[in-house]
Amino acid sequence: MVSIAGSKKLKRQMAPQFWGIARKDKRFIITTRPGPHKKNYAIPSAVFLRDTLKIVSSLREAKASIYAGKVKIDGVVRKSLHHAIGLMDVIELENVPDIYRLVPTEGKILKPIKITDAEKSKKLVRVVTKTTINNGKTQIGFHDGRSTLEEVDAKVGDTCVMQIPDQKVLEIIKLEAGCQGLVTRGVNAGQVGKVESVEEGTFILPKRVILILGDKKIEIPADVIMPIGKEEPVIQLK
Repeated sequence: MVSIAGSKKLKRQMAPQFWGIARKDKRFIITTRPGPHKKNYAIPSAVFLRDTLKIVSSLREAKASIYAGKVKIDGVVRKSLHHAIGLMDVIELENVPDIYRLVPTEGKILKPIKITDAEKSKKLVRVVTKTTINNGKTQIGFHDGRSTLEEVDAKVGDTCVMQIPDQKVLEIIKLEAGCQGLVTRGVNAGQVGKVESVEEGTFILPKRVILILGDKKIEIPADVIMPIGKEEPVIQLK
């Protein structure tokens, strides 16, 4: 039978820049499998250990660590080399004191930052879908593949502060004028600005946000903005 999950490897030259891998090395590198994050916005767990954090020196060592259950993502042990680690994911490693969160910074889509032990149980998740299912219940889908049937007063584009791994929504941050917005992709990735207004989409143009970054204003698609708080970020992002 043929595989229906896609290829397990990728040519190095085609890998995203933010992986931080050596380009002139072996021809192929492992890639992400279908999962919580889109392929172009995620890092495979083995690549994260070996090339991003550089805490192991080879794929063989990465395999040993992952298969032994020494890697937790959002509080859950993950034993796949290809598990997609993406925006706002929290990574814990056994026998390593540092805890990491992946955030956009310095124009890069994803970069690990060290966070405190008190921060590891909180995560920002952006609402990307809202669907009515059986019995009139509303299912809300988030950017990291999660979904919830919990009664949450959130719209597409809003951000929920979620307790992990319990998946309990603690707070809702609305995408509205006056809130602080984090740019998640593009040349301004990692920059935080104040939302001046939210422009509704038309037949031609998508929904847009007017964002104040220092002494300039930019107009940017709403789907690359993540609300992170009213006056300051509600979780550690630097």
